[in-house]
Amino acid sequence: MDIAFLTGQVFNGFSVASLYILAALGLALSFGLMRVINMAHGEILMVGGYLAYLTILWVPGPLGILAGMVVAFLGAGILGGLLEVSLVSKLTSRPLDTLLATWGVSLILQQAARDLFGATGVSVTAPAWLDGAITIGDLQLPYARLFIMLVAIAVLIGLAALLRYTRIGLLVRAVNQDRPTAAAMGVNVRQVDAFIFALGAAVAGVGGVVLALLGPVTPNVGQSYIVTAFLVVILGGLGSIVGTTIAALMIGMITALSQIFVDVSFAQVLTLVFVVIFLQFRPQGVIAIRSRALDAE
Repeated sequence: MDIAFLTGQVFNGFSVASLYILAALGLALSFGLMRVINMAHGEILMVGGYLAYLTILWVPGPLGILAGMVVAFLGAGILGGLLEVSLVSKLTSRPLDTLLATWGVSLILQQAARDLFGATGVSVTAPAWLDGAITIGDLQLPYARLFIMLVAIAVLIGLAALLRYTRIGLLVRAVNQDRPTAAAMGVNVRQVDAFIFALGAAVAGVGGVVLALLGPVTPNVGQSYIVTAFLVVILGGLGSIVGTTIAALMIGMITALSQIFVDVSFAQVLTLVFVVIFLQFRPQGVIAIRSRALDAE
């Protein structure tokens, strides 16, 4: 095992972690604020990939993928907002019903994708400027994976700025800390919930676009990442964006480095074992979120 190979695996770990960040951020946002488990989150990733495919058909050329990301962000956000208003908001007091209902939505979206696009999936063609790689000696860093990492960093910076410096971010933090008091002080808690759920879905839509750069978009593509996304959210500390980021990096690195010694399937087993052991010693996750809502529970 030479240095170039090891460095390449570390790079792969960062790129995989970037995918997990984009897949898990929406779950972290919605669960952190609303304590809602959205089983249709993987299908929102899928919708983002299909929206990128349709957009590139209409906007071919070097800017097609960027236009696809914008359309996927808006389209997935609208879908998430509609799902929250029509279904999730009516079941927030019944977590089990919410889980079952969103699971039913995921099945509906999967079947709709099969009817519209077929079971084999579609391919999103990456623009020419994402072809090739940076070569450093024996090490190659593909442009596509570097682009995915940059997208994840940009999304993280954007979310942090939104929650830290804007009025809606202030309202979100207030509702997260103490929902009854925020409502008593005039905050429209329902609108904040809908906004965060839609924002989480929009981020997942962007995640679906970057997934489409690595492989075909199929009706089941979201299911490949949703379990790991849940693990990332749990490991990071429920509702913590910083914790979610750190957890995604941890899981991405463990997955990539363990594949040096074992196959992909066993690497996933080792990742799950790591999460279980970690939570035995730190059940609150990487970052412990303190709020009166959680204290009451």
